[in-house]
Amino acid sequence: MYKIIAILFSSFFYLCFGLLLFVFHGIQIVTRTLLGFQAHKVSVDILNFFLLRCLNILGTRIHFNNPLDLPINRPLIIVANHQNTFDIPPLIWYLRKHHLKFVSKKELGKGIPSVSYNLRNGGSALIDRKNHRQAVDEINRHAQLLSKNNWSTLIFPEGTRSKTGIPKKFKSRGVQTLIEKMPNVVVVPITINNSWKFNRWGNFPLPLGIKMTFDVHQPVEPPVDLSKDFFNSIEKTITDAVVLD
Repeated sequence: MYKIIAILFSSFFYLCFGLLLFVFHGIQIVTRTLLGFQAHKVSVDILNFFLLRCLNILGTRIHFNNPLDLPINRPLIIVANHQNTFDIPPLIWYLRKHHLKFVSKKELGKGIPSVSYNLRNGGSALIDRKNHRQAVDEINRHAQLLSKNNWSTLIFPEGTRSKTGIPKKFKSRGVQTLIEKMPNVVVVPITINNSWKFNRWGNFPLPLGIKMTFDVHQPVEPPVDLSKDFFNSIEKTITDAVVLD
């Protein structure tokens, strides 16, 4: 019976979720073309507010532990573990005043309504993981943009989602390159919990009543001389707070 109810609610969820992506794809094009970058950014924020309401259809609860007043006059690098695609809308909405951008694989830059358009036109970095030179150049360009505008970026250093919730080994190269190019940056570790539970039956149906939590850890000032110990400490801060139950 539970799974039948989940099928019904999941069907309605995907209908609403898909319609929002298609509608806001057009809204993004119009706002960016006619009103400029800031209007486009606001449209993305509003989209993610409504995507969160879609998650509420499934009975999903979203809670940010230890909410902090993060600096808005400096660029931030948000470093987090990654469990599900649904990790992203809460982070965009929670960090909306920080103009959150992404370091993402280039494949996501096409084919997904709203998402791909925002990645291509909203200031994010799209990297080719098979082309080291392109990836470095793109991250360098991204760092200059973030530093110039005091924007923030999100990196999932695992490189892919952990569908079991158990963190994969972090890769530090992307974070290191950004820090080296932005001497005034602050690193903010965030631990995501429970979104892996959406994978219970694959992509359909989606389970009901999941409580997603985001533990916002204290911002960290990168040392002048970056070392492996620094990146290991960031990884440990995030992974030590992962709860599997």
